[in-house]
Amino acid sequence: MRSVLIIGLGRFGNHLAAKFAELGNDVMVVDNNEDNIRAVMHSTCSAKIADCTKEEALRSLGVGNFDICFVCIGSNFQASLEITSQLKELGAKKVVSKASTAIHAKFLARNGADEVVYPERDRAEKLAVQYSVSNIFDFIELSDDTGIYEIPIISSWSGHSIIQLNIRNKYNLNILAIKKGDELITIPTAEYVFDKDDHAIVLGRQRDVEKILKNIG
Repeated sequence: MRSVLIIGLGRFGNHLAAKFAELGNDVMVVDNNEDNIRAVMHSTCSAKIADCTKEEALRSLGVGNFDICFVCIGSNFQASLEITSQLKELGAKKVVSKASTAIHAKFLARNGADEVVYPERDRAEKLAVQYSVSNIFDFIELSDDTGIYEIPIISSWSGHSIIQLNIRNKYNLNILAIKKGDELITIPTAEYVFDKDDHAIVLGRQRDVEKILKNIG
């Protein structure tokens, strides 16, 4: 279990807090809007109304006691910048700040953010790949040309094992898992035999994934 401080309860902050809490982490959320705090009072998160641009408010939270501090303010970049900087000055162990543009990200990094996330950009890029390449059910980008993809198996794989198909050498793809209905088989053995309705979770380059998906009718 990790202790997490989330500052800013917009849509991103709300979803982040809910998921961290669902996974059993110790979560505190802070916002300067009473309505936003009231909306999460029913959850398992601790909640506090505070203006985190003020140093005394941040100091009162004991930011150095949290494993991670998230700055999830999207509408007021100046506030995000100030809070990010003050968190590091007050001894925060790790600060992750939300950015909406590359310029914002540069300033946040210079002002103490250990990591900068672009939730809107990342989601948009994921959707673009997912819907521009037919038959991709899910996608996680690892680099500019490499990712983890959930794809249906091609018909010629059905009834054959991973080792028989020589997938790594023939297709330049690594099989990480098999999705069989609601069941997920992680790190399948080389002897695993594909069924026609299986989905494969593969690691590889986009061009190699696109190449194999052309064989799916």
